[in-house]
Amino acid sequence: MSPRRAPGPGVRVSARLRLALGYALFLVAAGAVLLFGVYVVLRFVPDYPLTAANPRDSGTTYAASRQEILEAVVGVSAAMLVGLAVVGVVGGWFLAGWVLRPLHRINEAVLVAATGDRTRRVRLGGRNDEFRQLADSVDHMLDQLHSAAEAHERFAANASHELRTPLAVTATMLDVAARDPDGQDYPALVDRLRQTNDRAVALTESLLRLADAGAVGAVARPVALDAVVRTALDENTAEAARRHVTITARLDPATVVGEPTLLAQLATNLVQNAVRHSGDPGAAVVTTGRDGDRAVLRVESTGTVLTPEAAAQLVEPFLRGAGRLATGERGHGLGLALVDRIARTHGGTLDVAPRPGGGLVVTVALPAAGA
Repeated sequence: MSPRRAPGPGVRVSARLRLALGYALFLVAAGAVLLFGVYVVLRFVPDYPLTAANPRDSGTTYAASRQEILEAVVGVSAAMLVGLAVVGVVGGWFLAGWVLRPLHRINEAVLVAATGDRTRRVRLGGRNDEFRQLADSVDHMLDQLHSAAEAHERFAANASHELRTPLAVTATMLDVAARDPDGQDYPALVDRLRQTNDRAVALTESLLRLADAGAVGAVARPVALDAVVRTALDENTAEAARRHVTITARLDPATVVGEPTLLAQLATNLVQNAVRHSGDPGAAVVTTGRDGDRAVLRVESTGTVLTPEAAAQLVEPFLRGAGRLATGERGHGLGLALVDRIARTHGGTLDVAPRPGGGLVVTVALPAAGA
């Protein structure tokens, strides 16, 4: 976490004080303009002693001269401007405090969230003004940070668990061999250790790919999605035959712009998931094509009956459709999570839905080249 930025040089002046002073200054300026207008008008008063309108009152009524009137106006104006300044500062202080009150709530919520309490929200009510919109945006940001932190914690917990599993298996086999060195079948032990080590290496590589999938370089080029899928099918033909999984491919041309290695990993993971979770015997249909401005890869496979909620959760890391596989080619529960990350990195989407009768329908939609 980066350190909190130190306050800048100079005297700290609050926004409330600045608003109050600005309000007072505006009020004084408006009063000064008004009083200046009065002063200018009074300059046109004739510069001779004024007499009463009724000659009978000339001896009893005192008429001020223009100079006396102007001096009185200037004195009264000065007092009025001082009064306006006082009223402006005091009134502006309370008015600014009332206007800025939502900012204090927003600042308090952000500071509390910065201490680690991810449950604090602003939840500003009232009219839908700029402060309400800012508070809603802050709440949305805190919700996103909370979700991201939870996902990170789940991923870290699951990753540590998954990485401990092969290490624990290795430690157990070595302990057994150490306790009874003469009763061991060392070729079989070495083969089991190699399989366990390969599993740990494969899992680590999957974790690294999942972590780095968002760091696609700026260099990208057109990639034929149908060709990438065809290669993935060829690489998994032997495993599909061994599992008695029939794969039907309908690969229409579809070109996307992206990183070839990640797109190949996306296709490989989808094909492997279909082969390993379709059942024995099983079936899968793999199609590619273009739908408007999107290139679509669709994999429909047989398998276990799933609810829409359970199917959607398969995108989470380390969740498997049918548990661990019993063979040496066990999955790590990272296949669809990595597919989702790669698809989002390329501006696409991943949809996982249950297939009627059992299995999954997985659809990846990516922006087509030239769209």
